[in-house]
This record gives sequence, structure tokens and C-alpha cells, in this order.
Amino acid sequence: MIGLLGRKRGKGEGKPSIVVDSARKATGGRTRNRVVMTMAVFFGIYATIAGRLVYLGMQDPEMSSGPESRVTASRPDIVDRNGEVLATDIKTSSLFAEPRRIVDADEAIEKLTTVLPDLEVEQTYLKLKSGTGFVWLKRQLTPKQQAEIMALGIPGIGFRTEKRRFYPGGETASHIVGLTNIDNKGISGLEKYIDDQGLADLQASGLAIAKDLKPVKLSIDLRVQHIVRDELVSALEKYKAIAAGAVVLDVKTGEVLAMGSVPDFDPNNPYNAQDKDRLNRMSAGLFEMGSTIKSFTTAMALDSGKVTMDSTFDARRPITIGRQTIRDFHGKGRVLTVPEVFIYSSNIGSAREADVVGIEGHREFLKRMGLLDRMQTELPEVARPTEPKVWKKVHSITISFGHGMSTTPLQTAVGAAALMNGGKLIPPTFLTRTEAEADAVATQVIKPQTSEDMRYLYKLNATKGSGGSGARAQVEGYRVGGKTGTAEKVVNGRYSSDVRFNAFLAAFPMDNPKYVVLTIVDEPKREHPGVGATAGFNAAPMVANIIRRSASLLGVKPEFGQEAGATLASYP
Repeated sequence: MIGLLGRKRGKGEGKPSIVVDSARKATGGRTRNRVVMTMAVFFGIYATIAGRLVYLGMQDPEMSSGPESRVTASRPDIVDRNGEVLATDIKTSSLFAEPRRIVDADEAIEKLTTVLPDLEVEQTYLKLKSGTGFVWLKRQLTPKQQAEIMALGIPGIGFRTEKRRFYPGGETASHIVGLTNIDNKGISGLEKYIDDQGLADLQASGLAIAKDLKPVKLSIDLRVQHIVRDELVSALEKYKAIAAGAVVLDVKTGEVLAMGSVPDFDPNNPYNAQDKDRLNRMSAGLFEMGSTIKSFTTAMALDSGKVTMDSTFDARRPITIGRQTIRDFHGKGRVLTVPEVFIYSSNIGSAREADVVGIEGHREFLKRMGLLDRMQTELPEVARPTEPKVWKKVHSITISFGHGMSTTPLQTAVGAAALMNGGKLIPPTFLTRTEAEADAVATQVIKPQTSEDMRYLYKLNATKGSGGSGARAQVEGYRVGGKTGTAEKVVNGRYSSDVRFNAFLAAFPMDNPKYVVLTIVDEPKREHPGVGATAGFNAAPMVANIIRRSASLLGVKPEFGQEAGATLASYP
């Protein structure tokens, strides 16, 4: 029994041994599997990180710089119609700090002010003691400043490469090109327009990458733009004026070839860009344009069909309406033909032309010519014209010769282009445009015959010996025509005969006008004692100088021997 039991126990002892050994093998296998899986997971994680680092290292820096780089995202170059750069991005270094790593804020500030004396000490101290991970201290350093700060060896201070806008031409086209802020965002001029067309969205999404941004080509010709600004600066000094401006406009396409307003500013250092006297007077300034508006009054009368070139108007006596008496500056004291009303710039004759059309017809015509509505163009800085709330006869009379309504000089030039190009009002553009594209957006506002008559009157008014006020705008070989405008400015609620806003509205070449040139001079003084201060003595010569210097650049060839084409027909 004992032996049997012993044998049975022996058999039983074998079974537990097999079970334990099998469990040990199973447990050891699972442990090894866990170790292998853990190693695989860690290997996969590190492989992913390493792969990502290699990928980012091979990418364009602009695509891998992270969200913060959007602060200084790229902008497209702005170029003139010939490809000359007007605005471009350049790299610059900016100073930042990591407050958590700053050992001694006082010492750091003391060292930094040796290089940056204009650093705001209190504000910088608060930044360095904030305990945050990142703060800007100074944006857009010069290379010298960066090198000197680097030599200070301040822990927790670093540099970051950013982009800033650079304008090679400086002040030359500052009002047109505009400005960006310190974050490279457009805030005025065409820079702001570009942002509004989608660039700001690209920057916000991190997709504004330099290599993918095509240059924005403007209609501006930098050579002509330089001439225009040079003449404006010269006029400002010569006539001791408070401001001057000019625009050169293609009458067939509506392209602005050049436009300037001085005083202006340097976009590379725009500390005074917001000063009141730095306003872009050509598109954002409102003025009573004086006798240049008589161009539209005469065109209105002719286009109505109620007046022809043979019509006459009685200018023998002043017109009295209410408390106002309308007189001519240099009255002839007789009946005047339509050409005489124009070249002698008769206020009385212009008033009678407007009276023929009527109050409603007068306002409708000026609105049709785009002089009463806010102009539509790429520039954000555009003023809205002003007019009487309710037009009465006295308003129609005074507006007929340029008083009582205000518009921008650029709008006046655009309307004059319609008088010269066959009657098509074309919205102005600062971008390149073909004639076909211009025709697609043009509106026929006057009859072609009216345009032909106005070309004749412009040419006549600038012909020497005709008695017209535009003779000083004549440039030999280029057949210039135009109309002066001398407007008295309001001082203390009354028109002052000693404070003037002068303008000259010109076109050339008059046999087939291609360009309109408008110059303005705000509060000019006499160039010399005994010389007048009206538009014929300052605004007209400015036009002549601009045309003389730029006509060949604009592709207009001079022709000689045809200067005396227009002859005044005098009527009793």
C-alpha cells in the first residue's frame, strides 16, 4: 500500500513540475513580447521625430518658421510699368528676450541702453520681469546695433530675422505706393490695396511665401514720376506755396503715369507721414477748382444741343442774384462767342451757359462726369466731393465758374480726359490696363462732336496771340492745349482775393490727345514783383516743364511747323 501510494505520489509529483515549467515559459514569452513592443514604439516615436526634423531641415525657411513668422510675412515687390522696383522686402534683425532666462533685468537694461539709448527703460524692465517665454524689445535693428548688442553677451537675449519694406525711390512715389507698419502689413496707398486683395489672408494662413508672390506692376512710369516730383518741389520753393501737386493721365486707358503731391514723406522713415500738410492732395484733397470747371460748363452747354460754337452770350453787364454780383476778372464788356467765353474765362458767359441748361441738367451733367461722387480707384485715400444740399439758381451760377462745389484734382483730370478722348469717362487706375480693357469699363458721357469742339477750344486757349490764359503752357513741338483755374480761397468765412488755389488743366498733343496733365499750386506768391500770382503765371509753366521733360519718355514725338493751327473767329 505504501509502495503503491508512493508510486502514485511519484506519478503525481511529475504533473505539477510540468505545469510550473510551462507557466514559466509562457510568462517569459509575454515579457519578451512586451519589451519588444515597447522598444518598437519608442523606436517609432524617435524615428518620426527624426524624420520630421530632417523634413523641416530641407524645407524653405519661410514654410517652417512657425506661426510667429506670420508677423513679418512676405509681400510682393511693387514695380513700375517698366519693371523698376518701387517697393521690396529686405531682411532685418529684431531683438527679443526670454524673461525666464534673464538673470539680472537691471544689468541687462543697463547694457542694452549703451547701444539703444532710446529704449524705454520702465517698459523694458516690466517685460524682462514678466516671466513669460518671449517678448519683443526692439524691432528692425541696424546691422551695427545687432553686432554691438551681440558683443554684450546678455543671457536670455536673442535676435530674430524679420522682413521690412524698403522703398528704393524714397519720396518719389510715396503717396501712390503707400506704407506698411512694423509687422509688414499695408496701411496706406497701393500697399494697403494689395492687402485688401487677398494678401492679408495669405499672410494670416502662413502662405505668403516670397517665391510664390508675383510682382505687382503699376501704371506709373518712374522716370516721369521723378520729373513730376522734381517740378513740384521746385514750384513749392519758387512760388513760396504751401503745397503743389500734379498728375499725368493716359486719356485712352485711364492709367495714371505719374502723380505727386508735396509736401510728402520718406516711406523708409515715415515719422511725419500722418502730418496734416503731408496729405495726398491729388486724390484725398477737396478744392474748389476755379475756372478749370468752365471746361465742363462749356462742354455741358454744347452737349445739350441748345448751344453751338456759333452761339453768343451777353457779357456786357454783371449778373446780380440775391446778394451776389457776378463779374468778370478782365471783362470785355460786350457780347461773347462760345470760344471767347472760354478763352477769356468769362464768369458771366459761363453763368449764362449754365442757365441755358438749367439747374437739374447742370447737376446731372457734373454727376455724369464723375465730379460729384467718390472716385473709384485702387488708392484708399480718396475724398468724397461736396456740393450744395439743395441746388438753387445761385448755386448753379457760381458752380459754373468753379465756386460752390469741391472735388479732387484727380477727378477733375479724369473728367477732362473724357472731354479729350471722344467722350468716354474711364475710371482711373494705378495698375496697367490696355485700351480694350479700358473700353470695357468706359462710359460714353458726351457726344464725340462735343469732344472735338473741346479739343479745339483747349488748343485755342493755349495758342500764343489768341488772348487765352494758357499760352505759358505751350511747349514747342508738342501742341499743348488747356485751361487755367484761379480760385479764391475762403478765409474766415469769406473769399479772399489774396489767397488762391491755382490749377492748369492741359492735354497734348492736341491733334490727337494722348495725355492729360493737371497741376495745382496752393496759396502761391508772386515769383517776382510785378508778376502775377494767377494760374497762368505758375500752374501753366509747371505743365510746360513737365511736358517738355517727359513727352519723349511717353513716346510723343515733337512736330514743328504746326503750332498756329487754331484761329479765333471773332463775332460782333
